[in-house]
Amino acid sequence: MDVAVLEVGGSHVTAAVVAADTWQVTEVDRAKLESQAAAAEVVSQLADAARKLPLANGLAVALPGPFDFDTGVAWYRNQGKFDQLYGFDLGGALGNELEAELSGKRPLFMNDAEAFAVGEWTAGEVRGVERCVGVTIGTGIGTAFLVDGRVLREGPTVPPGGELYKTSYAGKPLEDSISARAILRRYAERTGAEAPGVKEIADQARAGDTAAQEVLTACFTDLANALKPWIDAFGVTQTVLGGSISGAFDLVASALDFPASATHDTEQSALIGAAAHFLRTA
Repeated sequence: MDVAVLEVGGSHVTAAVVAADTWQVTEVDRAKLESQAAAAEVVSQLADAARKLPLANGLAVALPGPFDFDTGVAWYRNQGKFDQLYGFDLGGALGNELEAELSGKRPLFMNDAEAFAVGEWTAGEVRGVERCVGVTIGTGIGTAFLVDGRVLREGPTVPPGGELYKTSYAGKPLEDSISARAILRRYAERTGAEAPGVKEIADQARAGDTAAQEVLTACFTDLANALKPWIDAFGVTQTVLGGSISGAFDLVASALDFPASATHDTEQSALIGAAAHFLRTA
């Protein structure tokens, strides 16, 4: 069965079809998303993207939290995205908007970091690994701890909700040490100059800029120090990194004192993971 999937970010929505027999991703369409628009406008944009897909079998949606993925209610506040959706039943509204196409089915939602990890377990870097963790790093940090491809969110061997960003490091929220904004801040503090983005810092490091390399190494050393106790507690044997910063993996791999690799395509993995989750619940 083919699965229609939306992968939703703060500035885009990607619509695709995932073939369950091969996990091939086809019919990809990436559109701009005005995530700070009014709720009705966000629903309209998502519905427009979904209508480019065959929806007879239903719709899977991967998107960031804070979001109640069971009820479809959004709880974004001061996130720089989707702030107009706080307390809004996105699942109900999107289902109503697409009622004819979905034949009354409600969309199925999944956390995007969890979708990424499940996608990597299904057809990527940690395929079939019994105990693994997926880490996405961009605006913030997302994690998902998997046992045989299924997400574990509770218990003493994982951080609260399975989400590492809810922990602190060096007396501060973890994302103050490892995130895109943390890397940019550290670079400015180290050099007195502002970089336009992490990619530019990585490019400078590859060109031999010692300060750029030191900043990246310091941030990922903090990630390793924060993540390692959970890796040990959970029994993780392989870690996969994704998100916008995964492209700098070659520069920071030495800072990670555990087996790790980087994804080939974060977005594709999230699409596959959302489809796999959909098929499990169908």
